[in-house]
Amino acid sequence: MGYRYGGFAPYVSVAKRREQAAKKAAQLKKKGQILNPVIVEGRAIAKTFWGKAWCDNLESYSDYSNRLPRGRTYVRNGSVIDLQVKGGEISALVSGSSIYKVNVLISILPEIKWNRIVEECSGKIDSLIELLQGKFSKGVMEIMTRPEKGLFPHPKEIKLACSCPDWADMCKHVAAVLYGIGARLDQYPEELFLLRQAEHLDLIAKAGSTTLTAVKKDQAKIIPDADLSSLFGIDIDEGHQKEHKPIKVVAEKKAPIKKSKSRCKTEKSPSTLASVKKKSVTSAVKKKKIKADGSRTVKSAKMASAKKKSKPPTS
Repeated sequence: MGYRYGGFAPYVSVAKRREQAAKKAAQLKKKGQILNPVIVEGRAIAKTFWGKAWCDNLESYSDYSNRLPRGRTYVRNGSVIDLQVKGGEISALVSGSSIYKVNVLISILPEIKWNRIVEECSGKIDSLIELLQGKFSKGVMEIMTRPEKGLFPHPKEIKLACSCPDWADMCKHVAAVLYGIGARLDQYPEELFLLRQAEHLDLIAKAGSTTLTAVKKDQAKIIPDADLSSLFGIDIDEGHQKEHKPIKVVAEKKAPIKKSKSRCKTEKSPSTLASVKKKSVTSAVKKKKIKADGSRTVKSAKMASAKKKSKPPTS
């Protein structure tokens, strides 16, 4: 498989590719674009359930078998310098002999297929954490990952495009990006549902409604009278178990508490007694003075009257 214009592109070392990737990243950063590279540590591209399942499904398609090995090499050495996931779309930048743009479109998961998956998994997934961590039964794993009927897209549901001159639909750059999705699902497994445009919370909602229905049908219990008797400490008449009259509780009346009046007089201090005594003496002196003044006034009036009578009349 050659290139459109004949011959092969010159070999570019990993060190050179990383250098040009760093320059490209710096240019894009100045323009305000933040890159999200795929970083693989060790030989294993994916380590969790969702990542491994994606890669296994990818390798099961014979259409991709020829170009996948080169893609594994590229993703391991850090050539996928940016990978962005949207609803039904993957856009990426891959460093090769140049920086190439890769675009992958994935068809929406048919509603009939999704409803069947939700129905089959109902009651088998307890929580969102369990779902995203892939910690569920083998039966659920088989439902999710089975060919044609599971969550993973078939080659007919995937459209590939790359800006490199390779005429093949799946070049090594595209293969590296598809493996990069497996590595990304290790960190963000919910992106698989985003790619297929399926609401993963439907699986949890269905499990919750199933649990509530089971509780209503199977776990509803009526408390026997014997248990009521022991619980509340009352005797229930066996002949009238159907009629439960309310028990009136009469509160015990308590006699009102009378408030006793204090009969104790406050004792006056010596200073208070002295001031009271002084006031009484002052009052007595004032009364005596007023009385004396009054008697003097009467006496002077009598003397004036006597003088008037003794004076002889003028001729």
